[in-house]
Amino acid sequence: MIKNSDQYLIDKTLEGDTSAFGELVDRYQNFVYTIAIRILKVSEEAEEVAQDSFIKAYDSLKTFRGDAKFSTWLYRIVYHKSLDRVKMNKRHRAYEINEEITDDSLNHIENGLEFMLSEERTGIIKRCISELPAEDAVIITLFYFEEQSVKEISKVTDLTEDNIKIKLYRSRKKLFSLLESYIKPEISDRNGKAI
Repeated sequence: MIKNSDQYLIDKTLEGDTSAFGELVDRYQNFVYTIAIRILKVSEEAEEVAQDSFIKAYDSLKTFRGDAKFSTWLYRIVYHKSLDRVKMNKRHRAYEINEEITDDSLNHIENGLEFMLSEERTGIIKRCISELPAEDAVIITLFYFEEQSVKEISKVTDLTEDNIKIKLYRSRKKLFSLLESYIKPEISDRNGKAI
């Protein structure tokens, strides 16, 4: 077994080596926080949920069967902990979506994005993702940033694979609408070129 693999660290943790679990925390803490912040939108709450998720993972580690990757199992914990926090806080937001996406508007967006600096583009994308409903933000994040498969996302969220595909499609449309609102000021209405 590879000394630095997740399974090796899990086995060492179960043998009583808490520093092995510390390595798992170091490995996954950024992404666990990212999932929590995508759902909760508040840094302090996301930090608490991330910490609670690692505590639950540590306490439940003996139940990890290895049917899925450890990361999928861990993301499932943080996803459900985050949703529990949302329910507890009873926070809801309404979102407006531009349902009409044309090839022309898609070309405007692509043209506008091409003229932005890479860091600015990344910042805008992250900002738009944070404006999505929690479930949409998590699905987009898992699929594009963590490169989880639809099947793995299904295990994390307890949604069917078909439901994930539908939500992924709708989430992309919502994200596009949000990106469009950021990009439109950067493009000319006449010829679609960046100003």
